[in-house]
Amino acid sequence: MGSAVPDVRPSASATPAGQVVTADLDYMCEALRDELPRLAGRHLLVTGGAGFLGHYLVGLLLHWNQRSGTRPIGVTVYDNLVRGVPPWLEQWSGDPALTLVRHDVTAPLPEGMRDFDYIIHAASIASPTYYRKYPIETMDANVNGLRALLEYARRRRESVGGFLFFSSSEIYGDPTPEHIPTPETYRGNVSCTGPRACYDEAKRYGETLCVNFANHADIPVTVARPFNNYGPGLKITDRRVLPDFARDVLAGRDIVMYSDGSPKRTFCYVADAVIGYYKILLRGRPGEAYNIGVEEPEISILELAELVVAVARDLFGYRGRVVRQSPADQSYLLDNPSRRRPVIAKARDELGYRPMVSLREGLWRSLVWYAEHRQAEEA
Repeated sequence: MGSAVPDVRPSASATPAGQVVTADLDYMCEALRDELPRLAGRHLLVTGGAGFLGHYLVGLLLHWNQRSGTRPIGVTVYDNLVRGVPPWLEQWSGDPALTLVRHDVTAPLPEGMRDFDYIIHAASIASPTYYRKYPIETMDANVNGLRALLEYARRRRESVGGFLFFSSSEIYGDPTPEHIPTPETYRGNVSCTGPRACYDEAKRYGETLCVNFANHADIPVTVARPFNNYGPGLKITDRRVLPDFARDVLAGRDIVMYSDGSPKRTFCYVADAVIGYYKILLRGRPGEAYNIGVEEPEISILELAELVVAVARDLFGYRGRVVRQSPADQSYLLDNPSRRRPVIAKARDELGYRPMVSLREGLWRSLVWYAEHRQAEEA
């Protein structure tokens, strides 16, 4: 059974955004009560741990340490910190279970790096605006960085208990209608030379590396394919759709859309997504990929914008509306999939993955968090 989603109740000792994050961490701990004890006394490496998903990938384990009473889980974060140290990571900086290392995964691994029992490779640019600006660095992180970590795991094959590679739903490209919703068995409809290819094809090749290291080097590596995660930790400057909408809302201006709003997506709240990622790491079959997201509702970007307006009206008395403009970069939407919706039966049946947070509730929590995080360095 899935865990009940906790209410976000007022607290004299926490801001509204802090209440949201604490409620999410408690929810994740409960949903992973059978999995997280396996990490007690172990040490885990999270590359890219100062990024969006790192917010809960790292915070969850440190929160679990505080409430579990068992041997603490050690967490080391490798990140190039080109955007600085995010406030949430600074808040955890005094925790003895956390080690922060400035390291770019496109460079050789640090000499004398400690022994790790589990590895999560999440270091990659994921925003289309930024990976199109830094295509070579994006490919290097997903191919060369991954290869170096897999070789490290091969050298420590007897002690590495799990390895998770973050791929992407973008590996499916723009599925044909009969392949929506999309299962893991779909092979994709992807351009290898278009403006998104640096990300899409690097993730595809990364998966090929993982499968072959699992099958031929006996590395317990698994693959996550995220579908449109959103929520606390995703910088308001990230230039993905929900941060852009939030920025317009909090500025008190109309929500600006740079398309006709017809592409359709399902959106998975970050707490539900991170539950899925840890289930893959700790319960997934080596060499296998798992879709992580929600199967419904599949809504258009225009419908999403209108829902954000409705939630913001209830929260803040927002009085804006949705307007459309042409993007300055006319190639921005090239190869943008028209629909993105997963089949999650594999994760549900094999891992017990059951996302619980509704889209309206997730948007409410996200806007509460953004209201206190209106400023951020460029993502």
